[in-house]
Amino acid sequence: MSDIKRINVGKRMCDAAIHNGVVYLAGQVADDTSQDVKGQTAQVLATIDRLLAEAGSDKTRMLQVQIFLSDIANFPGMNEVWDAWVPQGHTPARATIESRLAKPAYLVEIKVIAAVC
Repeated sequence: MSDIKRINVGKRMCDAAIHNGVVYLAGQVADDTSQDVKGQTAQVLATIDRLLAEAGSDKTRMLQVQIFLSDIANFPGMNEVWDAWVPQGHTPARATIESRLAKPAYLVEIKVIAAVC
C-alpha cells in the first residue's frame, strides 16, 4: 500500500494530499480579498503553482480543475487570468460553478487534481 503525503497539515484540513502519483489540492482562495476577481484569481493561481511544485508537479500535469465563483458574472474576468496562466496543449478537464463560498469576500476558489512528475 502506498503512503500518503500531506502538505501543510492543519487541524481541519491540509493544502494537498499525494497518493499513488496523484496530488489532490484543497480548494484555494485569495489571501487579499480586497482584490477584484482578476486579482483574486491571480493570487490563487500563484498559490496553486507553489503547491504543485512542493508536491513534485506543475500546471502542465493538471488532470482536473474545479472552479467555484461566488457570482457567475465574474466568469469572463476569471477566464482572462486563467487563459493567460494555463499552458496551451496542457489544459485540464475543467468545471466552473457558481457557489456561495465560505466567506462573502471570496470571489473565486479553485481545486486541482494533478499527476506528480
